[in-house]
Amino acid sequence: MSVLMIQGTTSDAGKSALVTGLCRILARRGLRVAPFKPQNMALNSAVTSDGGEIGRAQALQALAANIAPHTDMNPVLLKPNSDTGAQVIIQGHAVGNMNARRYHDYKQIAKQAVLESYERLQTQHDVVLVEGAGSPAEINLRAKDIANMGFAEAVDAPVLLIADIDRGGVFAHLVGTLELLSHSERRRIKGMVINRFRGDLALLQPGLDWLERKTQKTVTGVLPYLQDLHLEGEDSLARHDSIASSGPALNVIVPALPRLSNHTDFDPLNLHPQVNLQFVPAGENIPAADLIILPGSKSVQSDLAWLRKHRWEDAINKHLRYGGRVLGICGGYQMLGKTVHDPLGVEGTAGACIGLGLLDIETRLESGKQLRNVSGQLLADGSEISGYEIHVGVSSGPAQQHPFAQLGTHRDGAVSADKKIIGTYLHGLFETSQACQSLLAWAGLENVQPADYRQRRDADINRLADAVEQHLDMAYIDKLLGFSGSAL
Repeated sequence: MSVLMIQGTTSDAGKSALVTGLCRILARRGLRVAPFKPQNMALNSAVTSDGGEIGRAQALQALAANIAPHTDMNPVLLKPNSDTGAQVIIQGHAVGNMNARRYHDYKQIAKQAVLESYERLQTQHDVVLVEGAGSPAEINLRAKDIANMGFAEAVDAPVLLIADIDRGGVFAHLVGTLELLSHSERRRIKGMVINRFRGDLALLQPGLDWLERKTQKTVTGVLPYLQDLHLEGEDSLARHDSIASSGPALNVIVPALPRLSNHTDFDPLNLHPQVNLQFVPAGENIPAADLIILPGSKSVQSDLAWLRKHRWEDAINKHLRYGGRVLGICGGYQMLGKTVHDPLGVEGTAGACIGLGLLDIETRLESGKQLRNVSGQLLADGSEISGYEIHVGVSSGPAQQHPFAQLGTHRDGAVSADKKIIGTYLHGLFETSQACQSLLAWAGLENVQPADYRQRRDADINRLADAVEQHLDMAYIDKLLGFSGSAL
């Protein structure tokens, strides 16, 4: 079994992308390769084949490796539910909410789960590609580290360090990171990768030569900026810019909730040529739209208060009066109801809050989380739909007499009597081509063009892999993995 770890000088330096590309390259060779991220902090998650929950990026990397996502691929997942606390998920299942101090004390238990999961992946695969988290040079997080060098040292993994030149200051990022590492950690860095480069490589070469002399580390490759490359995001909306549509378009707006979760639900809309998608942050005017979507939330009560504070309730009611459509997904579905009860304090302080009252349902938050991959049909027209459920709420009420979808043996969601409002617990509902077309038509788009999101996603994984294979020194990567030419 071989292992290689990718660490970054910053968040969003390209760690996830590089692991994704390498997973596809090695899988093409017929190797059994698995992604692994010891600790992840993200509000985008996916349901695994063994009924647990992991970061969305690791699920995408598993797809690139042509294997099913498994909880061992991301044994520690932290889902922030406040500025100082997060839900802690160990090997796919929530163990409770913790603030930073409490989790720091808990890390020794988390480390055992990390090493157990890693050892299981070792025994089942030829290669494990490990992704770090944030930067290994965060001085305040070095003690009891399980996400970066603490893990690399524990399992004796070689490390490649990646930096994003598109941000600026790439040489300072690389040199500064190395300077802040211990002697043994610096020796563990076997190469550097520069990501998202635009322009003439010959003009960069003097800087690369200086960097190698300064650090005594090899530059393993310079990856180009890949225009319009789509990879499902780890957590941030920062690079989530909508593609300009051509011709008549459907205008869709989404409130950028403070605890918005699973924004990957909107990737198919972001890529659709007939859709203008816009996330509306606090302080911005709420524009006119054909469809308002209330997204998933890790903290429904506080995000509902945020909606009211920023005048979304009035905007939604006005939108409906003028014939617009509203869709609520997961936490957004719960917000559409009359009341959200949290008697156990699952999402924070115990209590209840008044919903928007647009669907006749009430929701009770419970300690057990629903985690399942599902498929079925839209009840409106029989269109195929598939996705996944991740929620702690149980909703009930008269509105569910008009459900949204049949998913196996159970019915999901609710549709208002005037058919202007839909609520559903289903994440990923736009990924299925038939369902996406049906929902866009319901929202008012005429002559909907078919778009195969999953085909596009796989094509972009291949495009990324091709670029990594072309621009990285793959012979050196093979050497780090202990492969010889004849072994491949």
